[in-house]
This record gives sequence, structure tokens and C-alpha cells, in this order.
Amino acid sequence: MTDGFDPHSLRAQFPAFNTPGWVYLDSAATAQKPQPVIDAISRSYMMPTANVHRGQHQASLSATEQFEQARRDVAHFIGANPHNIVWTRGATEAINLIAYGLSHSLTPQDDILVSEMEHHANLIPWQLMAQRTGAQLVKIPCCPRTGTIDMKVYQQRLTARTRIVAISHVSNVTGTRHPIEEMTQVAHKFGATVIIDGAQGIVHEPVCMQTLNTDYYVFSGHKLYGPTGIGVLYGKPEALNALSPFHGGGKMITDVSFDHHTLASIPARFEAGTPNTAGAIGLAAAIDWLKQQDSQAIDAHITSCYQQLIDALRARPRIRLIAPQATSSMVSFVVGDEHHADVAELLAQQGIAVRSGHHCAHPFIKALGVDGTIRVSLAAYNTYQDITQFIAALDKTLDLLDI
Repeated sequence: MTDGFDPHSLRAQFPAFNTPGWVYLDSAATAQKPQPVIDAISRSYMMPTANVHRGQHQASLSATEQFEQARRDVAHFIGANPHNIVWTRGATEAINLIAYGLSHSLTPQDDILVSEMEHHANLIPWQLMAQRTGAQLVKIPCCPRTGTIDMKVYQQRLTARTRIVAISHVSNVTGTRHPIEEMTQVAHKFGATVIIDGAQGIVHEPVCMQTLNTDYYVFSGHKLYGPTGIGVLYGKPEALNALSPFHGGGKMITDVSFDHHTLASIPARFEAGTPNTAGAIGLAAAIDWLKQQDSQAIDAHITSCYQQLIDALRARPRIRLIAPQATSSMVSFVVGDEHHADVAELLAQQGIAVRSGHHCAHPFIKALGVDGTIRVSLAAYNTYQDITQFIAALDKTLDLLDI
């Protein structure tokens, strides 16, 4: 326990951990789901099902109300107006929507600044838009030793040509928390539009769009203890108005002739087709569950587990930590000259789930001078026993590898 917080009581709310002997240390990839989220999704399918915004019968009206209440819940969670919340399939689709939506205004005279620490979801869409529009993709480099953004170079590369700055809230490789407030403020001085990938950050700290003042902020439900297939795009009113629709179809229009259409108002114009109603309801349930928890106690517990983890790793000479953080929810490391996949496989055979590889961040991994890493990531349901079991399995792995 940490200051009265009982992780075992919280963990009991997650059916996934009914499997004995299983240690899950891969929450940065996706989080397990608490029972209230599972129940909310199940109820949405057990009750009479109908499409939203399509019918006047009670089932449709009820589904629509739940769908829109979920939007209001998300908006309140991040300090935004519900009209500025667009449902997507996840953070990846949200960034693609923004990139495509802004492409009509990009020219060869424009620069797109993207950090080299980004997940591919916040890099490839900008590469594609640069190729299609002639805009220049400009790298914001990192400091390989610390795994942090080089703020001096960032400020040097901001110019009157800069149209877009795309950065992550928190690195999915090292857990580095970027100075997004400062970066946003400086970018706005040059008139640049700022997009923040919040997939890793929103899980571990409260965010308020009014305070952050970014133009766009995106995140996925499945990393926030919610379901897969649902995500959120927040945009300032003027930022959303600047976007062209990504998908065409039903719901995103108000009038259609054979050769013309009139777009619906925001956010409907970006939500063509039948939406993931159950996903939205499940995400709202996850947010409601989170609000019932003691966030400060959870943060303190995760930090304590992280310290136990980092101390144990540092005590093993052949393990090299990659840009370790003072406090974080994840750590990446390499084991001598051993291949990361071999280490992860031997751990998996002992019931330990970690991530290995380049973590969908090839440029960052290359900048760090490694071929890949083993990543351990923590969540509210992890315990000191998880760390103890992981270290025991790691020691056995080192023995098997004769290190």
C-alpha cells in the first residue's frame, strides 16, 4: 500500500487479472478494462439497439442521448466544449483527419515541424501530406543521452514558414513528458497550428484544453481503461472550421443533390456513417470510473512501483536503461548484446507481458542508437508483487542467456 491506497482492491475490479500468475507490464500499448466499462458496453448491446441521429423511435432516441452524453462527459474531462469533440476510431485516425483536413491549405512554401520522438501515427500522416503538397517536413531533434526534445533547435527551426507543429504529450518509448505548454506558446508566436498526440499523456495527468491552449489534442480510449476502436479529436472552434472533411457519407451533410452537398455543422461533418456508439459509451464509463478513483494516490503508487523497478534494473550491470525518467510510468532498456525480442520471449514464457521492438517509433529508436528496446509500462492495477515477479523472471532470463 501507498498512503492507504490498496492496489489489490483496485486490481480486483479488472476481470483480466483473474488469470493466475500473469504479470501485465504493457499498459502503454493498451490498458486492461475494469468491470464497469465492460458492463456499460454489454448493456449497450443487451438493450434494444438502434442507430444514433437516425430515427424517431425510442431505441434510437435513447442511443442518441447516451452517445451525446458520452461526448459531454469527454468534454468535461478535458475542459472543453462538447461541440469541439469529434469521435474517431482512435488517436491515429484523429491525426490523419487533421492532416488530410489541413492539406488543402499547405503549399511548398510551408514547413511542418515534427519531433523525431513521435509514434508513427504522428509522423507518417505528415510525411504523406508533405509529399502531396510539397510542404517541407522539418525535424525537431532530440538529445539522445536524455531522450528529450532539443528546445534550442526547436526554437531555431520555428520560422514564418512554419504552419504546423506536431508533438506528443509523452513519449511512448521512454515516458518523457515534453514541455508542451512552452512549445505551444512559442509556436503560436509564429502563427503555427499545434497538434498534440495525447495518447500516452492523458492517462497519467489531468489536462485542460483552456489552459493548454493547443489547437488540436487527440487521444485513444483503449489506453485510458476504455474500449478499442474509439478515440477523441479535440479542436478549437476555428481550428475545426479550418478542416476539410476526411470521410464522406451519411450524417455529415444537411442537403445533397446529385452534384452538390451542404456540410452539417461541427462535429457532425467529421462523423460520417454509423458511429461506434458502444465505444463512446464505454469510454464515458472509463472516465466515470477514473473520476471515482483517488488520482493522487494512484500516481504516488505508480511512482513507487517505478522506483522499485528502476532500482532493481540499475542493480544489474548488463542492463542499460534508455533515457530513464525521475518519475514515470514506463522504462525502456536493453540487455547487453541480446536481441530485445529474445528477452521478451523468455519473459513471456514465464508469464511476464512486456513490449519489445521499435514501439512504432523508428526515428527515435535510431536516434537513441539502438535496434530496439524492452519496454515495461505500469498502470494503476500493477503491484509491488508484479515488479518482484518481473525481476525474478528477468534474472532467470539472464541466466538462460548466460549473461
